Amino acid sequence: MVDPIFSTPSAHRIRRPSGRRRARWALGTAVLGRPAYINTGSAGELPADRSVESYRAHTAVMLDAAVAAGVDWIDTARSYGRAEEFVGDWWRARAAADPDWVTRAPTVSSKWGYRYVGDWDMQAAVHEVKDHSVAHFREQLALTRACLPRFNLYQVHSLTLDSPLFEDDDLLRALGALRDDGVAIGFSSSGARQGEIIRRAMEIDVDGARLFSAVQATWNLLEPSAGPALREASRRELTVIVKESLANGRLVVDPPAALRAAADRHGATVDAVALAAVAQQPWADRVLLGAAGVDQLHANLRADAVELAADELTALVAELAMDPADYWQDRSALSWH
Repeated sequence: MVDPIFSTPSAHRIRRPSGRRRARWALGTAVLGRPAYINTGSAGELPADRSVESYRAHTAVMLDAAVAAGVDWIDTARSYGRAEEFVGDWWRARAAADPDWVTRAPTVSSKWGYRYVGDWDMQAAVHEVKDHSVAHFREQLALTRACLPRFNLYQVHSLTLDSPLFEDDDLLRALGALRDDGVAIGFSSSGARQGEIIRRAMEIDVDGARLFSAVQATWNLLEPSAGPALREASRRELTVIVKESLANGRLVVDPPAALRAAADRHGATVDAVALAAVAQQPWADRVLLGAAGVDQLHANLRADAVELAADELTALVAELAMDPADYWQDRSALSWH
């Protein structure tokens, strides 16, 4: 069976083109669809008016800026507040104004598995609740279809080794049916055991065909432990999408000395160097940008001008990498703001 991710209208943009040395960019919407998130260094880029309509307008500005800059992939999720709704509204407005929009519109990916419960309250005690049941999948798929005119990839959000997905035949069959309808199925991974999660998920077959054709994982200069598993995924022709390349802003707000030194050598900003380090990984197809404002987006995109020597990149990773357990413990301590 032909992997459905390669038969979508935007299929030519999903895998890294043969011979291309760097991954391409995608715009993430985690910080755009809700008034609070764990990213550091984003508050000044977001609207001072934290109303729904202000964020809707700001998201449209961000999506327009991304497309104008050549970014041709948008990633969102059910749990990103109202991000799916905002992306869908923007898409429909673009399509209404441009008869050729559908033929050149960006690839759109989304995720199911977390329910947003923050109710647009920055002080909410709980912002999202995880549920990997088949009933929740069906509920969220219906909501995604109502929000997004088209989506090319639907991902299980934050798959972990204890997820019921691995043993839930009803859920696996439901995901397989969506795959057979032409929507590519992927998963995102989190936690100190990402490598194990990725390898286990790659082995899942439904009706004689591999279920997952894409993986979205955390890899950055502080947490590169998933690299070997992502290399295996790429060799098995999964699309590899990298998230949290700036460690939720930690690499920018408090950059390690080695990263600052590399930025000085290249006459670049620390975010550009950190993103270039990810984009140069030979197994990466897409790197998500979590920019909260247009200036931040343009600064991130200057990573295209940074070329790290192989030995320089190796040394950066070796010096900055944390123990995965410590990294994820620190991440879990980040506050929503």
